Amino acid sequence: MTEANNRKKRIVIKIGSSSLTSLHGEISRRKLERFTDEVVKLKDEGYEVLLVSSGAVAAGYRKLGCLKRPETLPEKQAAASIGQGLLMEAYSERFLSHGYVASQILITRSDFRDESRYENARNTANVLLERGIVPIVNENDTITVDRLKFGDNDTLSAKVAGLVDADQLIILSDIEGLYDDDPRKNKDAKLLEMVPEITPEIEAAAGDTGSSVGTGGMKSKIDAFKIAMASGIPAFLGRAGVSNLLVDAVENKAAGTYFERPRDAFNLDHKKQWIAFNSGPEGEIMVDSDAKAAILERKSGLLTSQIQAVQGKFKKGAVVRIFSPDAEEIALGAVKYSSEELKNLLKIEDDEGKNGQAVSIENLVCHLDLAMPAGL
Repeated sequence: MTEANNRKKRIVIKIGSSSLTSLHGEISRRKLERFTDEVVKLKDEGYEVLLVSSGAVAAGYRKLGCLKRPETLPEKQAAASIGQGLLMEAYSERFLSHGYVASQILITRSDFRDESRYENARNTANVLLERGIVPIVNENDTITVDRLKFGDNDTLSAKVAGLVDADQLIILSDIEGLYDDDPRKNKDAKLLEMVPEITPEIEAAAGDTGSSVGTGGMKSKIDAFKIAMASGIPAFLGRAGVSNLLVDAVENKAAGTYFERPRDAFNLDHKKQWIAFNSGPEGEIMVDSDAKAAILERKSGLLTSQIQAVQGKFKKGAVVRIFSPDAEEIALGAVKYSSEELKNLLKIEDDEGKNGQAVSIENLVCHLDLAMPAGL
């Protein structure tokens, strides 16, 4: 858990569309007020709180004249442009009634891929949190094209939790937590109260359960918890609307599922989180079996003599994917040579005999440390 001694405990809370909207697809004032009142309880107890809130498209599509949630990208973006304002207005009014100010942060995946913009977002969020503001984050659906989308706010919330060094991620859903089977199909399904590791069995149990209103099912939540756990951030999944759930969740006594790796588990630092989850690798390096073994043992050294191929065009400092001889992606890292410089080094060694010069890959992130499929 990342918690500086001189600041309050920092909580990131994600709430989905189905937890904020009515059956008709518009904002439910009752649901939103109940949720904000729960957040206010945390604020009153001194917690710093950042929200990742869905609901913009769901809140706006009926005012756009659509009878059901739009399916085309232009209609979704138009609905979001209406709904985002309605959503923020509702949040702002409710928080102000309790004496708290809310702010809006709209981002795209490209904002996170660019390291300088990522740091700017981090600095902005930190200032807001330290000043007692409640930042409300959402993807900028109005301008984002599919290839630049986070995909869902579950994933976004986990990445934002890493961005601000959160002490806990809470994801609220329309289900009590993670079960060992789909409780909507199996009445004997059991709630998993603690998950120290995301196993293939847990992923299989998650299935694709989700609401018709939102975009993220249980699978997207599992992916989000993988990111949080790899970043050393404890997480919780529970049902929205349950009285006092947020306070109980931060006190580890809520009904739901807690996701937390053992305290001695390897956790990614801030730089490695950016490399692993946000960077957008620009090239590929294929290494031999000796290098693969060293990487899997978390040794960051890599010699040019261990490189079998360099693909793509990248600059010095770029993030690259590292592949084994059998084409398995095993790691990501920031390389201190450009693709042209690396190829020249390999050519010189081929001409003079391979002695091996250090490639110096910084902040190497082995996929074993992430406990997730390569390329998430």
